[in-house]
Amino acid sequence: MTTINQLLTRSLLMASCLLALPAQAEIAVVVNNANGASLSQEQVSKVFLGKDKSLTPVMVEGAAADEFVEKVLARSPSQYKAYWAKLAFTGGGRPPKTVGDAGSVLGEVAGDPKAIGVVDASAVNGDVKVLFTL
Repeated sequence: MTTINQLLTRSLLMASCLLALPAQAEIAVVVNNANGASLSQEQVSKVFLGKDKSLTPVMVEGAAADEFVEKVLARSPSQYKAYWAKLAFTGGGRPPKTVGDAGSVLGEVAGDPKAIGVVDASAVNGDVKVLFTL
């Protein structure tokens, strides 16, 4: 009996550990359909760091933005906020617009040929063009 109980306990423990792993969604960097640009991750990074002002960046709040910041901008979310706080304080620029949901990002990008956005890839529709996914 104890062997069966031990096996059940171990199985339940392993299953709960697997369920506790954070799910990482695919992130999409999108632009207006009229935008013919093909940008690298490095170029997109410059836009979201305010070093390239040719596009207007828009981000969704939450996990998608945090993952984008870590993977593309090579910063933690807190480092990114501190970076923009310093720039704003010195008059060096304003951080990307942040909106509450993917639909708002897609709407902004679809309505502005100079916009670039970051959303969960599952939210992307035909109103925008995907530059790349992470």
